[in-house]
Amino acid sequence: MGKVAVGAAVICAAAVCAAAALVVRHRMKCSGRWARAMAILKDMEEKCGTPTGKLRQVVDAMTVEMHAGLASEGGSKLKMLISYVDNLPTGDEKGLFYALDLGGTNFRVIRVLLGGKEGRVVKQEFEEVSIPPHLMTGSSDDLFDYIAAALAKFVATEGEGLHVSPGRQRELGFTFSFPVRQTSISSGNLIKWTKGFSIEDSVGQDVVAELTKAMERAGLDMRVAALVNDTIGTLAGGRYSNQDVIAAVILGTGTNAAYVERAYAIPKWHGLLPKSGEMVINMEWGNFRSSHLPLTEYDQALDAESLNPGEQIFEKVISGMYLGEIVRRVLCHMAEEAAFFGDTVPPKLKIPFILRTPDMSAMHHDTSSDLRVVGNKLKDILEIPNTSLKMREVIVELCDIVATRGARLSAAGIVGILKKLGRDTVKDVEKQKSVIALDGGLYEHYTKFSTCMENTVKEILGEEVSENIVIEHSNDGSGIGAALLAASHSQYLGIDESFSTF
Repeated sequence: MGKVAVGAAVICAAAVCAAAALVVRHRMKCSGRWARAMAILKDMEEKCGTPTGKLRQVVDAMTVEMHAGLASEGGSKLKMLISYVDNLPTGDEKGLFYALDLGGTNFRVIRVLLGGKEGRVVKQEFEEVSIPPHLMTGSSDDLFDYIAAALAKFVATEGEGLHVSPGRQRELGFTFSFPVRQTSISSGNLIKWTKGFSIEDSVGQDVVAELTKAMERAGLDMRVAALVNDTIGTLAGGRYSNQDVIAAVILGTGTNAAYVERAYAIPKWHGLLPKSGEMVINMEWGNFRSSHLPLTEYDQALDAESLNPGEQIFEKVISGMYLGEIVRRVLCHMAEEAAFFGDTVPPKLKIPFILRTPDMSAMHHDTSSDLRVVGNKLKDILEIPNTSLKMREVIVELCDIVATRGARLSAAGIVGILKKLGRDTVKDVEKQKSVIALDGGLYEHYTKFSTCMENTVKEILGEEVSENIVIEHSNDGSGIGAALLAASHSQYLGIDESFSTF
């Protein structure tokens, strides 16, 4: 019995040792995994670095590209398109004007009654209409007939006091957020459809002419006074509220910028000086690229796998369409190379764009002690049920790295515009404020992003200069801004306007 007891004790001790060894190995394995994951995070942080010196290089590169794009067509990655908007709203506009905002699967029709300096926006009404899927791939006549019918129906609801003067046409500002080669303030040829639309017979056609014919078929006597995109609409809306607005930036799903250029600084205007001596330039700044942009292997892979490789590089680093996707790609790499989420890579994590920027923003803004919002997002979206607080903290840090880079580069772009206009030094800004109108869901709803961007503008410019620079939220520029541009480019300008509202 003694020998049996000794044997049992030996076996028991061996089992305990084996179990302990397994625990040690497991801990070492986990420690090794964690170290690899942290190394990936650290590498991402370093490659996304945007010290002030680097941002100033981006500012200079943006300014150089702006000059090149103005000097010759195709001379820069920035298209620097002449918008033909040479008469921005002043606040004196009076009368009833309409806007049509077409930029996706819904469109809006808007009615605005303007009362001049005293009345400003007297009344504003709008209606949103969904486009049936079959019209997105049908004929241009079918699509524009549908839009014109909805517009005619909306016009028919004009209430008391909401009528144009007898003998005058109604006038419309048309926000068309698809690629267009503009030929005048009220004409432009469609380059291509995007956002799920595919209507081949309208490519190359004048979209204003298409809409005008459809309005005639609908029995609607209305003139398109201005064709614009959402960025220029935002600039117009901002200028109407504040005459110091010199530029507008959209930071949403996509991104773009427009600014007011002095006409003499536009070589390709070929001496045809606009009435005001100024011209709004549509930069299409999403296509900006520079060797100074801090790009990572994740950005390069995202670009290579996109529908437009080599294009829209700036947009792919700073806009809402892509920030969440960059975070997903880093997490996927951590899962594959460091088993961050366990021995298997969560299948949902491999799906491109499954992690949207609003989800990233919610995780980044999580202030709960256990980061429960982060945990819930991982569970609901990626089907990762169990995550430790340590893991959640890493994910918040990753969101911060990606958002900070995007925000700081956006700021550099804004300062690039200020530098092009000579408003980046104390000497040049002493006389007046320089106001940038900002719109877009990323700017409006991702608070850490917008705060970081605004602080970075001050950091680059310095305290003294930044006192004269204002970033102002200009809500719904693509709607009311188009109506305001219809007013400022009205065929009845200079004729005393009277309307039966007062």
